[in-house]
Amino acid sequence: MTQRGPFLFLVALLFSAGIGTATLRHQEFRIPLLPSSQQSVWEVEARIQYNATGGPTQVHLTLPPDQDDWRMVSETGASSGFGFDIETRHGQRLAQWTRRDASGEQTLFYKLQFVQDPDFSVEHQPPGKVSEPTWDEPYRTAAQQILQSALPISADPHTLAKQIINSINLNPTNQNVSLLRERYANPVLLERLLQSANVPARTVQVLELEDGRRRQTLLTYVQVWDKDRWYLFNPATGRVPDTPNLLLWNTSSPAVLEVLGGSNSRVSFSMISQAQSMLGMAETGTSFSLSSLPIAEQGMFKLIMLLPVGALVVVFMRIIVGIKTAGTFMPVLIALALLQTDLVPGVISFVLVVTIGLLMRSYLSALNLLLVARIAVLVILVIGIISVISIISYQFGLISGLTIMFFPMIILAWTIERMSIIWEEQGPRDVLVQGGGSLLVAVLAFMLMDVEIVRHLAFNFPELHLCVLALVLMLGRYTGYRLLELKRFASFSRS
Repeated sequence: MTQRGPFLFLVALLFSAGIGTATLRHQEFRIPLLPSSQQSVWEVEARIQYNATGGPTQVHLTLPPDQDDWRMVSETGASSGFGFDIETRHGQRLAQWTRRDASGEQTLFYKLQFVQDPDFSVEHQPPGKVSEPTWDEPYRTAAQQILQSALPISADPHTLAKQIINSINLNPTNQNVSLLRERYANPVLLERLLQSANVPARTVQVLELEDGRRRQTLLTYVQVWDKDRWYLFNPATGRVPDTPNLLLWNTSSPAVLEVLGGSNSRVSFSMISQAQSMLGMAETGTSFSLSSLPIAEQGMFKLIMLLPVGALVVVFMRIIVGIKTAGTFMPVLIALALLQTDLVPGVISFVLVVTIGLLMRSYLSALNLLLVARIAVLVILVIGIISVISIISYQFGLISGLTIMFFPMIILAWTIERMSIIWEEQGPRDVLVQGGGSLLVAVLAFMLMDVEIVRHLAFNFPELHLCVLALVLMLGRYTGYRLLELKRFASFSRS
């Protein structure tokens, strides 16, 4: 394949295979080529893990009810060797797994697929008669005093809930609130106080939706009935007027997870937002694609599939433009970290860590350590630097500074080591040139990898990476002048 003809044939074959396969999948499975032509589809996966003690075992998972603005598309349960069924008990939907004999660590999955639909609404059932909770002394007196101060300055259940939330989150807290919070968590305390005022209220559990998140737990909120519907309240901040990123999961008193014949049970949630065609959604879910992987793994592949795009940027900038970088593909890893940290905080954090590391590395040179030991010391120092910067950022309220932990420690250590060697052998000018070139290429790669359509095509049409491969092969055969060399050789063209 070193001759021109076979090489061009290989490049054309890769281009044809990538574009042809993407076109076929687009037509066959109705996967839109543009994100704007898709409807956002959320997939939530509940992962249940427990230790079976031997003998029969049953697992019950509470399922989310029908709710406004969210329309369920499909739901499935899977786990090898278990029977699966969905039943309704006392108005509550439950997923049930059963097995005659099980022992050891068990993992069960429930996957829910739904879309946001503003036209979808459900009928809100009015609550029954409010049962006033019982209070032991001195908690009864403390609760009565809180209600006596909140009731006169409220007009309805809605405003009463807001006044109680303000009272229990007041800083510093008064003695009554401190006493009650020693016994009751904020959501339960809010619910009991409202019920004591004859206001229908219930604790509910919600799932906060964020694309690509893994191993999340449910949050406990409170719903308050006012006139003809339930209103959601965050016990820490107050009324939640808009809930585009909250999925109501459990509204009844039973626990979310109940396991019979097992111990140490736990449930965690992973979620991902996919822009899919509603017509081809079912077909895409069963096709040979990344979308068929578990949710947690899909979140990782959303980042991994962007690496070839970053590699293409590095190849172009080094071979065609002629920018020098510290390491061949270190800028790609920096760009991948910037996707997690955002651009400005990430660049500032990277420069800060490398600068401090270079100062420390100059002292290590005097110790005459072997390379392996020197790199190990740098890794430990980098971890220490990141920890200190994170703590200082948090103390000053700079939450964006905490994102520095997304940078790979080993890459930072090798960067510091390589920069130090360049400083010793070639001088500080080359350190600035190669370090600045690496950061520039990383920023350009980040800007391309962060484009919405690039993210969409890289994940939903992975066969297009064959086209990226073909471009890299073509760039690899380039032997002409680099763009930055044109000025250096301009005198030859004039002569």
